[in-house]
Amino acid sequence: MNDTLKNVGLFALVGLLILWTGFSQSWNSALLILNMGLISAIMALGVNLQWGYAGLFNVGIMGFVALGGLATVIVSMPPVNDAWAAGGLRVMLGLVLGAATIVAAILAYQKVPAGRARTLAMLVILVGGFFLYRTVFDGGVMAVEAVNPAGTGYLGGLGLPILLAWPIGAVLAAGAAWIIGKTALGLRSDYLAIATLGIAEIIIAVMKNEDWLARGVKNVVGLPRPVPYEIDLQQDPAFIARAEGLGMDPVTASTLYVKFGYAVLFLIVLLILLWMAQRALHSPWGRMMRAIRDNEVAAEAMGKDVTARHLQIFILGSAICGMAGAMMTTLDGQLTPSSYQPLRFTFLIWVMVIVGGSGNNMGAVLGGFLIWFLWVQVEPIGAWLMQVITSGMSDGYWLKTHLMESAAHMRLLTMGLILLLVLRFSPRGLIPEK
Repeated sequence: MNDTLKNVGLFALVGLLILWTGFSQSWNSALLILNMGLISAIMALGVNLQWGYAGLFNVGIMGFVALGGLATVIVSMPPVNDAWAAGGLRVMLGLVLGAATIVAAILAYQKVPAGRARTLAMLVILVGGFFLYRTVFDGGVMAVEAVNPAGTGYLGGLGLPILLAWPIGAVLAAGAAWIIGKTALGLRSDYLAIATLGIAEIIIAVMKNEDWLARGVKNVVGLPRPVPYEIDLQQDPAFIARAEGLGMDPVTASTLYVKFGYAVLFLIVLLILLWMAQRALHSPWGRMMRAIRDNEVAAEAMGKDVTARHLQIFILGSAICGMAGAMMTTLDGQLTPSSYQPLRFTFLIWVMVIVGGSGNNMGAVLGGFLIWFLWVQVEPIGAWLMQVITSGMSDGYWLKTHLMESAAHMRLLTMGLILLLVLRFSPRGLIPEK
């Protein structure tokens, strides 16, 4: 079997699994798996850029995905005028003072000669700037969060179309990646992993605790949509007529129509990013990145700026993850900072890349679809399997009770088992890098 036929067969298998979900369970479930599979494939594509192209071990994916979700609130939610009037300008001024303090400290460190004068200047700038920043910023935050805390309690956003939040999410993630990369990319790979994980946790902690920014753990609900609302479709006579002509209930038809609309948008983004990633992979730049990955010393001896190239691809991969995070929050219709967990938004994405085939863009996309399907379906399949196994046991028997309760843990067990099997029998993934 040649490689092309094998790859087509693997993608066809995933497609058949999604179709099986539609026929055996519901088409709502199938479309939801498809949509999250598309988003997961985009995340895996971003991680594959970093690891598969350059060998960068980033375990802070969760933080970049969360920044993309934050972008949807900042861009699309309407501004809360009362909050801005109460303390919005003080909050902005406080942030400017904080940034100015950091810039002044950097300039002082660079311009003042080493010695007591530099130490004294740094202390004065940092301590004085910190207290000035907190005095202005804290007062503004308290005023903003006091404005209808049950319903708003934050500044809101710009009230722009939510589709603009997708590239803005990429920009936010890229900015964070630049800051992280300037400080951490000179570290060894294991230290880079620790640094990225720690910074991702800091991003999540800020989102959870700074209510003025995105309501913290109170969540932001009711995000605008790029597709129609179901209730609007159900009240449209033309849509009702089309649904009835297809023999469908208008309520079910409206739900499927909305999910299919999301799928089309996500597929367009995935195809564009995949095309760009493939062009980059086969370009001189892509060959240079793989040369750096395989032997940094030799690449540096040939005059390549390894650190600059690492920073470049770290920013690109993080930007793709940020865009995927904005797309996922758009699909959910709400921002829930407490839902960002390393297991879901870091470990699972890495499993997708490893199982699909690191260094191969098509493999990353395949891994995104396949692993997400298994992540969703393993638990109900596990419960059915336990019912079959224990069908001959009496109710209340300790072994039957134990096995039925264990079905909830089948998801984690299966992910670990799949990862072990792939690493043992196909260590380069289902679609290996050529």
